[in-house]
Amino acid sequence: MIYSFEPIFDENSKVLILGSMASVKSLEKGFYYMHPRNRFWTTIAQVVGDPVPESIKGKRDWLLAHNIALMDIIHSCNRNGSLDSDIKDVIPNDIKNVLKTAKIQAIYCNGRKSYEIANKTYPDVDFNYLPSTSPANAGGWDIEEWMKIRRFF
Repeated sequence: MIYSFEPIFDENSKVLILGSMASVKSLEKGFYYMHPRNRFWTTIAQVVGDPVPESIKGKRDWLLAHNIALMDIIHSCNRNGSLDSDIKDVIPNDIKNVLKTAKIQAIYCNGRKSYEIANKTYPDVDFNYLPSTSPANAGGWDIEEWMKIRRFF
């Protein structure tokens, strides 16, 4: 079994971004989206219009300063490698604490797997799909879809 990271949020968070499960590289480094070819950090910097710090603490503080909550929809699972298609035995994360603590106005799912699991687990919550920033999604990624988040900043 592999386990996701603790969610990043505070009472001022307005947007929740849900990934599926951290990649092998991210798990090794101990933080979200740490694979060097994952476009998450460069994408979110473009959306917000502010560069993201390099350090993990800097990234965490940057998210909170921009009212962005970040977590994976999967709490734990079995998976060989980093592909979402290899995920098995999913135990979903509880997003309810984030939703009752923060001022979340919209939830965006980074990729199809996150979107599918979120909708299956929480059918009464409204989720928005965004194309995955993963390097495995080279052909399906579109910055214009991600720019929809900009209205919250």
